[in-house]
Amino acid sequence: MSDEVRVRHWSRKEYDRLIELGLLDEDEPIELVGGQLIVSEPQHVRHATGIRLANQALRRAFPDDAWQVNVQLPVALDDESEPEPDLSVVSGTARDYVVEHPTRPVLIVEVAESSLRFDRRDKGSLYARAGIGDYWIVNILDEVVEVYRNPAPAADARYGWEYQSIQRLGRGASIAPQAAPASPISVSDLLP
Repeated sequence: MSDEVRVRHWSRKEYDRLIELGLLDEDEPIELVGGQLIVSEPQHVRHATGIRLANQALRRAFPDDAWQVNVQLPVALDDESEPEPDLSVVSGTARDYVVEHPTRPVLIVEVAESSLRFDRRDKGSLYARAGIGDYWIVNILDEVVEVYRNPAPAADARYGWEYQSIQRLGRGASIAPQAAPASPISVSDLLP
């Protein structure tokens, strides 16, 4: 008798087909991460406020004519991952993504309360594997913004990649997105 649990691995194509067929409602809080269907974190008041604040700050840093700041919309990272980060910044206009979801955001931001460990370990490794060069976690629990940069292979990481540069910035600090270096954002503007 084996204690091993078998897990069904899903591809992005299969996941999209489940939505097309109505087996998964597109508004359900489910995302595809590394081939697994993951139920998203419930949005408590501070989490929702953090998303709103980050959205406002990013929209100031990235002009509408050249960038899209997306809130909880899919990102097609690879054949087995279509996460819906709290925020992602992609180049171009909304019409550039009529056929497919964006594949290479210049910045991904997750607002974390109960999902902090998952956002660090799992999503961090997934985003690093996809080559996302700028990944931020608005860490509500510790009242800091964690900035992850320089993705590199790492055998012991969840998806075989991790970020080599990690900064934890408090309320007095500011951070400039790599894609908008002339537009620093105050950490205080991101934290509830």
